Amino acid sequence: MPPAIEEDWSDSDEEAGSDVETAVLLGFPDGSVKAESDLKDAAVSRIGGYPAFLPSREPSISSSQCKNCSYPMELLAQIWCPFEDSPHDRALYVWACSRSTCQRKIGSVRAWRGLRFNAEYAAKLEKKRSRNKSQVKVAPPAGNPPSANPFSMKAAAAPSPFGLGDHIFGEVPLTTITPPPQEEVADTVNDNDDDRDSDASSASEHSLITAMATTTLEESPWTAAPSYQPMYLSTSSEYLPPAAKSKPSSDIRVEDPADNDDKKTKDTTWAFEGYENSLEVDHVFDRFTKRVSYAGEQCLRYELGGVPLPFSSDKVFESIFPAPPQAPLPVTKPDFKVVHTPKRSYSSASIPSCPVCKSSRVFECQIMPNLINVLKSSNKDDSAQKPLTDEQRIKAVQEALKKGGDNASDKRDMEWGTCMIFSCEKDCCLAEEGAKDAKECWREEVVLVQWDE
Repeated sequence: MPPAIEEDWSDSDEEAGSDVETAVLLGFPDGSVKAESDLKDAAVSRIGGYPAFLPSREPSISSSQCKNCSYPMELLAQIWCPFEDSPHDRALYVWACSRSTCQRKIGSVRAWRGLRFNAEYAAKLEKKRSRNKSQVKVAPPAGNPPSANPFSMKAAAAPSPFGLGDHIFGEVPLTTITPPPQEEVADTVNDNDDDRDSDASSASEHSLITAMATTTLEESPWTAAPSYQPMYLSTSSEYLPPAAKSKPSSDIRVEDPADNDDKKTKDTTWAFEGYENSLEVDHVFDRFTKRVSYAGEQCLRYELGGVPLPFSSDKVFESIFPAPPQAPLPVTKPDFKVVHTPKRSYSSASIPSCPVCKSSRVFECQIMPNLINVLKSSNKDDSAQKPLTDEQRIKAVQEALKKGGDNASDKRDMEWGTCMIFSCEKDCCLAEEGAKDAKECWREEVVLVQWDE
């Protein structure tokens, strides 16, 4: 998030640095989905369209029903996002109601995650764990610290969570493998080659088979649900301009947890942002617009276990960025002192825990307001490409006259500023009774919506 001190000051106006890469992945629309195989592939992230389910049993249409009007909602996005070192394929689904009477009401935006056990990848994970047990960490020579930066290694190894077969926040351990016996060298090399080939190729045959939706929507109630035109969802890292040097007053101390760490990661400047506890100006909205302005076309922000970017100072903001306790103000003149404006810090304590495994939920991603514009334009473009026939036009007029053009419940538009999704931190796949692991599951997660004022 933006730096706490925003005054521009620099020793040299000519000084310029390269952009700062953050831990956030941004999602952008990337053209209409035309291929039938992509529409059925759960590993293809998308905006709009119909869902491609991972579980072999098609979830009930009630998963997409608005909790206010009980009508099926449109799919906003489907995101392919398996957890690191998890044997399960994983996808996240987000629906939202566009009826005007349901706006600003709880239950008009819902999110679910689908999991399915991937037997072949589970076997490869077990192989890796077995090999890691034989690895020995070699201490660096005295006086010669390692030149490799663990953060850069982690960044280089961390693929996009939306790529087929990739995992989030992958990390290469700083270890040296103990040389195996000669007869085992060939097997080890083959295993390593297989892993590299599998990880590097996001379109491998087996991955496509395991990720492909096992259920089709033919002759399904899902085909009768409303939908937007499907578009590909592509991702890229977020880059922000470097923070300008600041010269705070001598009597003011700016505390940043990042300053207490000698290791300067590529995104520490933005990682521990505090929010001013002031109601005079909506600093939260100002910071939101400033942060988003660097990539205005973004429709999604993904940072598993990260910090959400709040839209405005509302009740949702108060719950996840609670005001810190303050010392009582002095009442006598001799005790007069300057009280600095307190800073707010992110806390997920108010987010309900997972009802199945009882683990905490962590922030995973948030839908951005530009998605509303993208969905609107995609439908307009489609209607222009596919003009209505005379029969369809007559039917549309008859339906409009029957319902009444001024019926507020028929007006469709979304008004949210951002929708934040919080998921089970253990990504549990337990049976309903919570007793044992299941091969696949379908779980609803928590969505906090900040509405556009």
